[in-house]
Amino acid sequence: MEDVVDQLLQEVAKCFQKYSTLTDEVLSGLAFVFQGTLLPALSLVDSKSVTRLVSPSSRCLYEVRGSSGNVYMCFEGLNYCCCPSYTYSVLKRRDSMMCKHILAVRLSEAMQTCCTVNVQDDDIATIIINMDT
Repeated sequence: MEDVVDQLLQEVAKCFQKYSTLTDEVLSGLAFVFQGTLLPALSLVDSKSVTRLVSPSSRCLYEVRGSSGNVYMCFEGLNYCCCPSYTYSVLKRRDSMMCKHILAVRLSEAMQTCCTVNVQDDDIATIIINMDT
């Protein structure tokens, strides 16, 4: 299934690069695969709620300001988020592949709408240490 997701996100990137929007065809494919998380994720992307934090050693984290105002951290290239929805829907119930925050990260990267903020390596370490506190 991860291959399907990667292929869909490649289509998102091509479509957004060509049209600066997503076609109905691409949106239909995304809706079929992501069902309940797509619209909330697109809302996060539209509101520019995804920020890529990059350190001098190229470590990278994503900060996603959720619809409730809470900030959730997602790791680059990993399907992990510290939000309760991820724990419940992805890990426990297994009825979703990813939460809206991870999908928002993946979509904003594909559409190249992610804001980048340079931080120090110590900042990344501190964020990781304090993620679940």
